[in-house]
Amino acid sequence: MSEYKVQFEVFEGPLDLLLYLVKKEEVDIYQVNLTKIATQFIEYIELMRELDLEVAGEFLVMASTLMYIKSRELLPLDQQVLAEGEEEEEDPRWDLIRQLVEYKKFKDAAAQLHQREAEQEKIFPRLPGKLEFEPSGPPPRPEVSLFDLINAVSNVLKRFQQREGARDIFEDKWTVSEKIELLRQAIAARPALRFSELFEQTTSRTEVVVTFLALLELIRLKHVVVSQPTPFSEIEI
Repeated sequence: MSEYKVQFEVFEGPLDLLLYLVKKEEVDIYQVNLTKIATQFIEYIELMRELDLEVAGEFLVMASTLMYIKSRELLPLDQQVLAEGEEEEEDPRWDLIRQLVEYKKFKDAAAQLHQREAEQEKIFPRLPGKLEFEPSGPPPRPEVSLFDLINAVSNVLKRFQQREGARDIFEDKWTVSEKIELLRQAIAARPALRFSELFEQTTSRTEVVVTFLALLELIRLKHVVVSQPTPFSEIEI
């Protein structure tokens, strides 16, 4: 696996991960349980490290902030009272929620701008030499983020948790390059694959990780496209 490290160019930041976790909970941002989110955030960071993905410093800063909030929440009420003479400080929960709200507004505005640009492109006349009328294909499916992919591979890795204490008899010999070639062959043979199908024959966590890194590299090279019919449904390749 140390053959090379996959560089995923559209890697998103900690606020993107927080928004993703809030969406998974299907609650309003103002009602989100940050104690629960903190635990999930740390689990994602640990999983990203296991997947050999570089974890940027801002993720660790956010993790520290969330763990501080969680530690405050878990204190008994009498210990949460400020000591006499201690200056009252702003609740870090609300500061973080405000950041999330503002960031969500920014993301929504960017998405609307992107949609308007796509609509404007349809208004401009076509270049000479092209057909005036072209058959329209199916509407594009929602984009799949890195966190969608991590969530999907996390479910695959759970298959091996029961065998975590036991060592594999045979050493894993797969490389990312070999898995890339196998994925290319599988994708060329069929118009679409379900994400789970990529891991049906894997025999260890290490092989799952190598397969996942191979998929990320193919996505980065734009050799494959991943989509999701509905939020949190199975990813298709």
